[in-house]
Amino acid sequence: MDTSESSTAPEAGPADPRHRDEPRRGWRRWAMDTRPLRRPAYRRLWSSTIVTAVGSQLTAVAVPKQIYDITGSSAWVGYASLAGLVPMVLFALWGGAVADTVDRRKLLLVTNTGIAVTSVLFWLQAVSGLDSVAVLMVLLATQQAFFGLNSPARNASIARLVPADELAAANALGSTVMQTGLVAGPLVAGALIPVVGLPELYLLDAVALSVTLWAVFRLPPLPPLATTKVRRAGLREIAEGFRYISGRKVLLLSFLADVIAMVLGMPRALFPQLAAETYAPYGEGLALGLLFAAIPIGAVLGGLFSGTFSRARRHGWMVIGAVVVWGAAIAGSGLSGSLWLAVVFLACAGVADMVSMVFRGAILLSAATDEMRGRMQGVFTVVVAGGPRLADALHGTAGAAFGPRAAVVGGGLLVVVAMLTLAAAVPALRRYRI
Repeated sequence: MDTSESSTAPEAGPADPRHRDEPRRGWRRWAMDTRPLRRPAYRRLWSSTIVTAVGSQLTAVAVPKQIYDITGSSAWVGYASLAGLVPMVLFALWGGAVADTVDRRKLLLVTNTGIAVTSVLFWLQAVSGLDSVAVLMVLLATQQAFFGLNSPARNASIARLVPADELAAANALGSTVMQTGLVAGPLVAGALIPVVGLPELYLLDAVALSVTLWAVFRLPPLPPLATTKVRRAGLREIAEGFRYISGRKVLLLSFLADVIAMVLGMPRALFPQLAAETYAPYGEGLALGLLFAAIPIGAVLGGLFSGTFSRARRHGWMVIGAVVVWGAAIAGSGLSGSLWLAVVFLACAGVADMVSMVFRGAILLSAATDEMRGRMQGVFTVVVAGGPRLADALHGTAGAAFGPRAAVVGGGLLVVVAMLTLAAAVPALRRYRI
């Protein structure tokens, strides 16, 4: 492996003998690797994620519900999603550059405060009965801008809190919490709306975010390292981040692997049609709920049993294998005439997606220098958010032209072919290990 693409240990100081690994026996070999939680700083960052994982989903449900209640139009719900996507993308790229120039702990405090204040404003407009779609879209754009600034700093900080050999485990812990939030958050929101009302969902999110501020406040200072060149966060620094990616094949390939998996193989836009046509005998509502829930449930299960893979050293091969399994499982779901078999395949795809997330995240943190980690995480945020949205357009068009099952199968097979071709053509990802 070229020295430019070798892993770099995080600046976390010498190993603490109290954290020396002990052999994992019995069921512990399969269970989630919790070594990073023995480190107080990472534990505080992770605990703040637990609260926001569910709380953020309350607002994610409340905003489209309120917009639909006002307009009676699903189109406006879609426009609102776009209104949130654009500022999130722009501020994630800029936020990555900012995270490389300032104390990341301070940036997290400022942005978490901004997100919490926005949630309070969501609550105020709801309880006042304003019923303004324009106000909702402005607030959503503002909230997503703060999220774009927050996410790169949060993710880049992990490499300063745990050593290199625990990065995969740390990513598994964080990803599992986020995926759990995707499952539990909407369920909690659906249960609470008839009881407490929609405005209170915003307030609960604001309260949860306020709790996380204390955990972030107790993090150690995370300023740029002494060896980092003093710079400002502007367009030149953002462009420098893209040049950095293009010059390091393993980073570029990790992004391409996610683009291949998500753009070609994420079939969620076809779930409503599949529920209404292919799986109608099972009940359209039941089928739709199971299809949407299957992938995140599989991801959570993958995280709970991440002890089976989080200690692997060949991170590149883990990404390649996970993306290939994702594509094969997606194709299998499209071939399934049984709803339950399709759900099993989608859950397997969710497990593969968790493995891919864990090791792509570990590669980004270990293969990039600290002065570039914020910008790498900014690009990562854009890819993760943008890929599924591009997939929605691609699969929706393919489904209308060829039918939903053919589109799902074709997308899954394209993922397998594209990933194997990329891995064969460019060996940098295959060779990467820590």
